[in-house]
Amino acid sequence: MIGFGNSAAPSRESFEYTFENLTKNVAGFLAALKVDQYFLYVFDYGAPIGFRLAMRQPERVLGIVSQNGNIYQEGLGPKWAERAKYWANPTPELRAQYESAFAPATIKGQYLTGEKPGTVGPDGYSLDIAHTTEPGYAERQDDLIFDYQTNVALYPQFQDYVRQYQPENLAAWGKNDPSFIYPGAPRS
Repeated sequence: MIGFGNSAAPSRESFEYTFENLTKNVAGFLAALKVDQYFLYVFDYGAPIGFRLAMRQPERVLGIVSQNGNIYQEGLGPKWAERAKYWANPTPELRAQYESAFAPATIKGQYLTGEKPGTVGPDGYSLDIAHTTEPGYAERQDDLIFDYQTNVALYPQFQDYVRQYQPENLAAWGKNDPSFIYPGAPRS
């Protein structure tokens, strides 16, 4: 996805970091590769992108593997209540609070919380931490934190898609995920 991992990360002046634009980018990528049908593997921020694609062209989806790919209010961890306050009142001060979401300790915590010491290698979180030092990273991610509210608003439509089309679905859930918590799994 644009702005993640080793993908291109255009400036905020040339690309608006919203889930809708990320969805359009992935759709364009699939079209360029002439991929007409696919299995979706969705997790974290990729889940709403995958479900947006699925809703628009359900005939293309052969099945879904969801790893903490939340589409239910019950699956939002406690930190999302604070984010909802930010969505309702997007002050610069509240936006600045989310810069800590990209602090090395926070990122390590996402990987290590609830795990036995020594069982998680440093590769994943070290790479994630390295990406946070890229110019504009925090601002792009702050844009997406603010825009995540559009996904929550679409949760009922994502659920309608699943009920109507009943795609084959394998839902796996990490019990220690602080963002997309286990109560979202039984609904998936």
